[in-house]
Amino acid sequence: MIAKIINSVLILIAVFMGAKQGWNMLTAKPEMLEMFGKWDFSKNAVMINGAVTLLAAVLILFPRTFVWGNFLMSAGILMIICLQLLTRNLKGAAIELPFFLLNLIIIYLQYPLKNQ
Repeated sequence: MIAKIINSVLILIAVFMGAKQGWNMLTAKPEMLEMFGKWDFSKNAVMINGAVTLLAAVLILFPRTFVWGNFLMSAGILMIICLQLLTRNLKGAAIELPFFLLNLIIIYLQYPLKNQ
């Protein structure tokens, strides 16, 4: 029971963070354009990435698409980690690592409201 409560809280955190970052990318906030700009992402590419991140956050909420949403969000975070490492930004990659692990832990704990 406690594991389900903890997992529910982790899911809410992941969805909130995904929705917040996805919205910031979709609306082309200057901070996001600056971050992705150093990897030569255009404004449209950042907006598409934001739409995918928002989609992943929504997919996490439903039992049938729970794993797909987590994998999609993990893939986006892994892409950012790889881009950070390409530019030799270890601090930036280290900042993203807990969010990547969060999605993997959520997948391991499974959907909390699913009937067993």
